[in-house]
Formats: sequence, C-alpha cells, structure tokens
Amino acid sequence: MDRLTAAEVFITIVERGSMIGAADALDMSRSMVTRYLAQMEAWAGTRLLHRSTRRLSLTAAGEKALIQCQRLREISQEVGSGLGDAEEHPRGQLRVSCPQFIAQTILPTIQGYLQRYPQVSLDLQIRNEMVNLVEERIDLAIRVTNELDPNIIARPLGRCRSVICASPGYLQARGTPQRAEQLSEHNCLLYANFGKAVWPLDHQGEAVAVPVAGNLSANDTTVLLNAVLNDGGIAMLPELSAAPYLTSGQLVSLLPDYIPLELGVQGIYRSRTHMPKALRLLIDQLVEGFTNTAI
Repeated sequence: MDRLTAAEVFITIVERGSMIGAADALDMSRSMVTRYLAQMEAWAGTRLLHRSTRRLSLTAAGEKALIQCQRLREISQEVGSGLGDAEEHPRGQLRVSCPQFIAQTILPTIQGYLQRYPQVSLDLQIRNEMVNLVEERIDLAIRVTNELDPNIIARPLGRCRSVICASPGYLQARGTPQRAEQLSEHNCLLYANFGKAVWPLDHQGEAVAVPVAGNLSANDTTVLLNAVLNDGGIAMLPELSAAPYLTSGQLVSLLPDYIPLELGVQGIYRSRTHMPKALRLLIDQLVEGFTNTAI
C-alpha cells in the first residue's frame, strides 16, 4: 500500500478522533481506512492507537509515528510545490494554544504573518493550562512561566512584566498599602495557575515572598482585571493588560518599590528536528513581535 496515503490516513484519524470521521474527511470507505491503519501498524511493528468505544488515543509509538507522518506530508507538499518555493510559501494549518491576554498581544503579529503567508491558516485556542500537544494536535503552546520541565522543548519568546494595582474606589474604601506586608490586610485577587498564594517581589535588589489572600481566584487574568476594575480588590496583573486603565486612572499602581518577578513567555512545541516551516517562521515572527512589544 502507498505509504504517503497511509500517512495521510493516519494523520486524519488522529485529527478527526475516529476512523469514521477520517473516512468522511477523505471520502474513503471505513474498511479502507481500517486497512491503511492496519498496514501502518504492521510497518511499525506495534499498535499505534488505543481503541475504545468512546475515543481513540495515541500510544507512545503512535506519537512518534504521527510526527514522522506529518514530516512526510510536509516533504511531499514541498516537492509538489517546487523546492524553490517551499521556503517562501509555507502552507497548512497551525493550531496555537495560549492565554487570552497573550492572544490579544500577539494578534497583530499573527495577522501580519497570515498576510505574508496566505497559504497558512491558524486555529487559535484560548487556554491557560498545559496541554498534551500530540493528543490535542497543538503545534505551539505559549505559556507564561519561569518553571519548565527540562524534557519540554521550548523557545523563549519574550518576557512578561506585572504590576500590583487596584481601583481608586477600592483604595478609598480600604486604604492604600505602603509596604508589601500590608497586603495581608487587603483582599488580594489571585491567579489560580500560580498555585501558592505568594507574590514574589523584588525590593531594592532583595527577593521577598509576600503571602496574600482573598475571596476570588481565577485561571484567567482577564477575569481578575474586570474584578479589580469593579472595586473587588488588589491584583497582580500583566502590565500590558493593565496599562490602558493605569493611563486612564481607572486603576492605580501600588508599591512602586516592590517589583513583581518577571516571567518568561515560552513557545512550547513537539520536536526540533521535525518542525514544519510554517511553524518555524511563525515562532521567528513571534520572537520579533515580542521584542518590539513592551509586555
């Protein structure tokens, strides 16, 4: 059987989540899809998919096979479109996962990228938690963190600065903290994905960890921003998200001598050696975009 077709069938099964879905997408009989999958597993010498009545999921060997099949498809597209054009005209769909405030930050860069490479389409998934790149078919996950598993493949895209702030209405009702330790007397709204209710700050070159507590936590900074604007409390927010409201006076920056720890903006992907050109060019453009953006 044709290996290129078998690779395309396997990729489509994973993308659609079922052999019926793959058959419909490829206009192929289900029995033929089953035969191609069986041949793929015969070539691999092992099972590539866990099968259940509800869903299909990749085995460890299947994850490796998927990357190889995607690379095979990419090579075939490059050959079909001419080697000279492959670098200049990347194509295909990219799936990118990132938090909402990052999505708002990178949207101009993405739109510029799509205008430059019109044969690429991009599916932007607004997610705050870590995702399984293979199972969820994510090409690039953008996360804000300084703590990455050493086994994860990632490229630093930029840095994220934060600001401690509150609304004038909240400060009028509760007072304005002058020292970091006074935050314990206030309702501090927390970003749930940071885990412990401690804000890491830098005070005149010395690292301090300030315990905080409040009546609201969320895994989306946009929710916290809206709560702060509604006099809900004090929050540590991405500077880029808070900046327009600080300028307008709707928010007030607090504790100027205590600087929140900067976090890295990381681009996480599956493989260094089998990266589609469209993805590599997107990452390069994101790095340039973050360099030119005060995030």
